[in-house]
Amino acid sequence: MKRLLFVDDDADFLESNRLYFSRRDYEVFCCDVPKKAVSLLESTRFDCIILDIDMPDMNGFEICQKLRKSSGTPVIFLSGFSDTENRIASFRSGGDDFLAKPYDILELELRILARIRKNEDVFFLEPLQFGKLTIDPDRRIIAYDGKEGDFSALQFDIVFFLAQNSGKVFSYEQLYDQVWKEPMMKSRHNLQVAVATVRQKLSALCGGEQYIRTVSRKGYCFVWEEKE
Repeated sequence: MKRLLFVDDDADFLESNRLYFSRRDYEVFCCDVPKKAVSLLESTRFDCIILDIDMPDMNGFEICQKLRKSSGTPVIFLSGFSDTENRIASFRSGGDDFLAKPYDILELELRILARIRKNEDVFFLEPLQFGKLTIDPDRRIIAYDGKEGDFSALQFDIVFFLAQNSGKVFSYEQLYDQVWKEPMMKSRHNLQVAVATVRQKLSALCGGEQYIRTVSRKGYCFVWEEKE
């Protein structure tokens, strides 16, 4: 059962979509308070998120930008503002699609299905194996000798990206762009702190073994040497 999140301050809109998509065998979550939606996104995995733009306290663009720091979940913007400026802003904030209100609900369902399928095609990959270390992108699990570690979504993405490109050195800018999906914008310190935390957690899980190394004045590299 696919899980959807609708975020809008219009209660009637939320209820009509909840009824329709529930009957179509989706698990539907609805939120009319943007800040509560952000909290929900930190604890619950969704297959697609449908966001209104104009909401009190926090708009849809801000929610999407926060989400993109840790997740590639498809986002479809729904808005009564159909001008080019809002369409462009929706994609710049990390959105995948835009549909103007009023809309045909069947068209919305087809767009949701298309985005979910595309996301599954892009992100389904076989587990990576480095001796006793397993990195499973499908279940988003990092385990060592069968013991699973506790990694946040962002931390998992850092480990998986570097491991997927084992032996290659990535600069701060390259890693930030690949994991955060946006320019660094003077946030190198945030990246350094995030990687340092990942290295500590990975080392603790793997009995002190260091897989992610700092290459002086160049960046970071995932290193694994098969032991005889």
